[in-house]
Formats: sequence, structure tokens, C-alpha cells
Amino acid sequence: MVMMSLLRTLTLLAGTSYAFQTSRSVIKMSTITGPKNIVIIGGGIQGTSVAFQIAESPSLPAGSTITILEANKIASAASGKGGGFMARQWGDGSSTQTLHELAFDMYEELCPKLGVESYRKLPVLSVSPGGNKTGKQDNKSKNKQLSDIFPSWLDGSIGRVSPLGFGDDTAQVTPKEFVEKMLAYANQPGKPGVKVVIGKCTGIECTSGDNGDKVVTAVTYQDGGEEEQKVLQADDVIVSAGPWTCQAENWFDGAIQLPMEGVKSTSIVWKSPAGDDTVDGTALFCGENEKFGTHLEVYPRPDGTVYICGIGGSDYITTSELQDSAFLFDCQPKADRVEAAAAAFTMMSHTFKSRGELDRTQACMRPCPPDALPFM
Repeated sequence: MVMMSLLRTLTLLAGTSYAFQTSRSVIKMSTITGPKNIVIIGGGIQGTSVAFQIAESPSLPAGSTITILEANKIASAASGKGGGFMARQWGDGSSTQTLHELAFDMYEELCPKLGVESYRKLPVLSVSPGGNKTGKQDNKSKNKQLSDIFPSWLDGSIGRVSPLGFGDDTAQVTPKEFVEKMLAYANQPGKPGVKVVIGKCTGIECTSGDNGDKVVTAVTYQDGGEEEQKVLQADDVIVSAGPWTCQAENWFDGAIQLPMEGVKSTSIVWKSPAGDDTVDGTALFCGENEKFGTHLEVYPRPDGTVYICGIGGSDYITTSELQDSAFLFDCQPKADRVEAAAAAFTMMSHTFKSRGELDRTQACMRPCPPDALPFM
């Protein structure tokens, strides 16, 4: 869910008010008050959001530079392959509840400002898999109390259906578009701008300050397969590299520990059915389908495509593997889970079974801290 990008995408903020204590020293950011060189490591929805908000801040000193250092390409991981569903009232009441609600409200405010076309409010249904009926089913007539939000394409074999939301506090956005639109807005003439550099961070450079303190001065990185180390001057550094943020344990001289697992999951995207330019915009949360090992989440998008996750068969990637850049550049979907998801979905939708076609299959990594809370 995109609303959780603020929460699920691990963010390590190392700003002027932060210092990391080690057994040997304290690592600090620069205390300069003039123009700053700000580097954000990670070009997903979280890192780009941080860059955007800094660029828009009236407190940004004139002449400052903002640079995103991204190892692969902008929104290349979960931010480019996420479903983009959000629900304001579906929080669990934990310490992140306020952020959960704030994120929902911010998307509603920012998407029109940025010209994001994929944002909209939409209703949500809970659907239980059921039956072995064949052919097209008139499920809408069987659920007359939900006729206003029941999608016409849900015309296959299904079980019980109930509402989860009517579109007042449930919404969607395509994360990749949101990332791209933030960058485009921030780089308009007359604005501070956000530069994107493609390269993999290899470390943080520091100089010795008073009392043995270390002051951050630069970020080092490698460009593509080149072994040569390049340098970005930095007075402030923000690490927001999703599950790979745990690599920062090696960048800050042992000052921090970032226990982390990655969750590698497959998702699929369907084209709109042949002959249809759009599909009814109702999202589905489906119960466990034991036959296919799925618990599908189905998100029709305004462009007529349908995004599906909840496919099952996710893999858990260890901290040490992530520190070795596991799946950073190549993250392939599981063919058997693609097949299972397609079979489960087309059993529920005769429309997509008879006239549908897969647009793409994909996989991505999501960060999973031990307590599921963000590092800040």
C-alpha cells in the first residue's frame, strides 16, 4: 500500500540534529548555516518524497543542492512495482497511526498539484473464492445491495462478497507516476531542483572535528560496473534505500545497527479486456484460495490495467544478503506464482478469462524491520 511508503520504506535520517554515538566517536552532519549540499541515497518513493519536501521547504538555504543517488533507476524496486492502494482508517492504532493518516491526506492534496493522473478514490470489496462454476455469472444481480460498486468484470465463480470501503477513505495511485511527477515538479524553472545521479553508494566520508567528533563531508559511489570511486560533496545525508538501507551499517563507522529482512514478492498486471478501454474501478481483497495458494489483492487502475498481488510464495532475504546487494539489480518473478495468480483471477472473472491478456509480470523487494516500524 502506498500510504505505508512513509512507514515501510526504511529511512535513516542523518541531519544536523542527529548524532550517532559509537565506542570511538560521534558522527555528525555539518553545522554550516549557508548553502548546503544534501544527498539522499535511494530514489524510490520515500527518498524522492524527502527530496521533494526539502526542495519545497522555505527553510532551504539559497544556493543549496539536492541530489538523489540511486543505484539502479528511479522507482526501480517496490516504488515502481507496488499496487498503490491506501486506506485512511485501516491503521492498527500503533505509534505510526498518525503518520498513516497524514500520508493518506498528503496524497490527496499533492496528486492534483503534481498532475498525477492515476490517483483516485475507489470502493473496495472483500471476496471469498468459491464454487467451481463455469461460464459467465451474473454476480452483480446476486449482490443487488452492492450494485453501485460491484464491478462488471467480477463475473466468474466466487463466494461471499461484502463491502470494505465505499471510496470515501480508500484510494489508489500508481507509485511510479507519483515519483516521476514529484521530480518533474521540483525541476521546474525557478525551483531549487533535484538532481538524480545513478550510482551505488559505497561509503560516507568524514573529517575529524572537535573532541574527536567526525563530520560528514561526502558520499562515495561507483557508477555502473566501474571500479573507480566517485564523490558527491555532502553536508547532510539521508539514507532511504528500502531494504538495502541496512548497508549503511558499514558506512557510518559502526555507529548504527539496522536489522532488516527483505520480502521478495511477485505481482502481475493485466491489460484491459479486448474491446474495453476502461474497467470498473473497484478494488478486491480476496480470501485465501487453497487451490492456488493465493490471497489476491486486485487493483483496477484508471488507465484500464489491473494490478494483482497477494500471489503467495514470497521469499525472505537476510540482512547479510541485502548487504551484498541481493536482488538490487535483478529481481525476477516466479513463473509458478504468475501461473497460479492468473488461474485464480480468471476463475473469478470470466471477462478476463475470455478477453484478457497479461501485460507484464514482475517482482520487487520490500523492507521488513523486526518490529515492522520505520527507522528514523
